[in-house]
Amino acid sequence: MVLTADKTEPGAFNLLLYLTFCDPMYCSGLLLSPDVGKGFSFTIVDVNHTDAEREITLRAPEDLYDLAALLRDTGRFVIKSIHSRAHPDEQAASLSTTRLKNIAGRYVGKDDPVAIVRTQKIFPATEEFGLAFSKVPYVAGDCRGSHNMPLAPVPLNTDSSIFYCLPMVSAAGYSVRDGVLTGPMDLFQNPVWEVFRNKAVRKGAEMRAQGFFNPAMLGMEELEYGGIVERLKALDQRFVLNGGGNGDRARHAVAPAGRKAQSPGRSR
Repeated sequence: MVLTADKTEPGAFNLLLYLTFCDPMYCSGLLLSPDVGKGFSFTIVDVNHTDAEREITLRAPEDLYDLAALLRDTGRFVIKSIHSRAHPDEQAASLSTTRLKNIAGRYVGKDDPVAIVRTQKIFPATEEFGLAFSKVPYVAGDCRGSHNMPLAPVPLNTDSSIFYCLPMVSAAGYSVRDGVLTGPMDLFQNPVWEVFRNKAVRKGAEMRAQGFFNPAMLGMEELEYGGIVERLKALDQRFVLNGGGNGDRARHAVAPAGRKAQSPGRSR
């Protein structure tokens, strides 16, 4: 399966792969297949570390809670690859992990991640992997790369919608038999997926009804357009900290996104 996404970031695949390769509620093969049941190893990259590729390898099911602790932060920790533990030389998934803003230092476009995932036999079945997409999970991206919106499973070559550029993912299925590659098959073209595309629109409409308030808009550290950052810098000069009883009013800076404010005086 070749997954291509639009209007979102690499971490958009975190939940989908976690459910498929770790959760028997979605992948019954974890209980029914001797090979799948031995679990998988995940290599995860810290995309905020730009000096070098900082990564860790965790194993499911032993490290399941550690895996969850990292993957929940889709803006920082991104799955790079997954390998079978029954057959360590067999790779189950390979994903893009590039965050463009961490390279350029400013917004230059969304990351539009891609992934290649192997299914069947020693891996989860195609149907098991597809089930995770029915959640249409909220992901970062959307209009101006600055909102949380549901990830809609769409047919190949679907145009971006005028409805706030709903994040989209398409899936092309290929089959290899006797060394012959056939395909692609459009895996989200089946009419059953209309139900979940409608679900994505409903979830998106509810989120957009909240406008610019969290969690509809991303937190300050994740906003990729600089206008609001410049506005905060201007407001920074107008903040004051009331003194501790002596009437003094000390200036107190607003902490930049992702950093804690440093108090210039005593605590109260």
